[in-house]
Amino acid sequence: MLSLFAMLTPTTALIVGLVVLLLFGNRLPSVMRSLGQGMNEFKKGLEDGSKSATETKQVEDAGSKTN
Repeated sequence: MLSLFAMLTPTTALIVGLVVLLLFGNRLPSVMRSLGQGMNEFKKGLEDGSKSATETKQVEDAGSKTN
């Protein structure tokens, strides 16, 4: 498998890129839009996870101070 990537020269990569663009060019905007939405959802999930972890820690700290 490594030899496959070793054979990939810049010229070959350009040709492969052009072929992919010709085959999937009409669907590319929707694919990129979906990718962007997925990245935004992932970031929101990370932020929500860190917020809930912070809130949980604050609740635990408040509980330990009252004891």
